[in-house]
Amino acid sequence: QVQLVESGGGLVQAGGSLRLSCAASGRTFSMLDMGWYRQAPGKEREFVAAITWSSGSARYADSVKGRFTVSRDNAKNTLYLQMNSLKPEDTAIYYCNAVSGGPMIVWGQGTQVTVSS
Repeated sequence: QVQLVESGGGLVQAGGSLRLSCAASGRTFSMLDMGWYRQAPGKEREFVAAITWSSGSARYADSVKGRFTVSRDNAKNTLYLQMNSLKPEDTAIYYCNAVSGGPMIVWGQGTQVTVSS
């Protein structure tokens, strides 16, 4: 099984930037896809961005297109989310996940991102 650990969250002013990281360990050879989701207080978890692990093909939610960039480092088994031009509505707990054959979906513990106005 794959284990995931997120890092990089914090408090930033509107218009600022943060980079989140998600380090994968365990059966990383089985990973097919990795992604970022977020959950704001009182709201359901929503898709943010994802990347196909082998090809690097990325996809984004409309709300973050042009501001966020998802990338991965295959050698380090690490997923990144570069977040620019942050808005208060981006405030949420950000989770990464990994999809492996089966399919099996694993989630990280989450990292808090707070954007002040």
